[in-house]
Amino acid sequence: MDSLILNCLGTGDGWPCADRSHSAFLYRFPETAFLIDCGESVSRTVKASGWSYDMIECAFLSHLHFDHLGGFFMLMQGFWLERRRRTLTVHMPEDGIAPVKRLLDAGCVFEDLLSFRLRFRALRARRSVVMRGVEVTPCPTTHLDQLRARFGSKYAQRFESFSFLIDGHGMRVAHSADLGAVGDLSPLLSKPVDLLVCELAHFDVEPLAAYLRDKPIGRVLFVHLARALRQDMKATRKRIRGALGRIPFRIAEDGDRLAVRAGGMEGG
Repeated sequence: MDSLILNCLGTGDGWPCADRSHSAFLYRFPETAFLIDCGESVSRTVKASGWSYDMIECAFLSHLHFDHLGGFFMLMQGFWLERRRRTLTVHMPEDGIAPVKRLLDAGCVFEDLLSFRLRFRALRARRSVVMRGVEVTPCPTTHLDQLRARFGSKYAQRFESFSFLIDGHGMRVAHSADLGAVGDLSPLLSKPVDLLVCELAHFDVEPLAAYLRDKPIGRVLFVHLARALRQDMKATRKRIRGALGRIPFRIAEDGDRLAVRAGGMEGG
């Protein structure tokens, strides 16, 4: 297989979507595969793909909004019923680990029933996770800072949110997840990347594209498009091209399968 296959399982934004599933992306390297986010309906998509239920080594949950987390519980039920065997490690914000475990128990997906070991690990800023020659580094974002400022005194949580830098097989991929400011991308783009997977729900096109246009990026894959931008995709593409300059880009759709190579990507 190619050095990296990126399967876009869900590309929708946080609003209810009639034509898109919510955020879920499967990165497949020759010797490992992992999910970034588990939005609804990742379980159905994995089943429809025909992939082995043991293929996925781990999952990274960028933050605890349900459009990134809501499909996780049905995925775990599917792994149980399909008799997955391989240990699964879930890397996620620490605040969510205990509640997620409790909800699995409440839904009777008990650890005792599983035919595989399920482990949870707290994401730590810039502390890399290494899997079979692939390194995934979480970088904090400010996506939840406004909620922290408004509700931090009432709700005792860290309001953590992460993006991810993926290094492996001679390639660097930056995955934004959800951002609070365009400057959140700075740690991901301090060195050249072959691909930036970038959300476009929390910013207007022009300021985000203007920030990116002089960065060392081989190609941009826009995901998580705001509902308003999808109403006229021809106009949205024209706006992106005008603001982004020379950098090639693509707007992802559910079901896209992209072969990522140094300097770019191919796919359908």
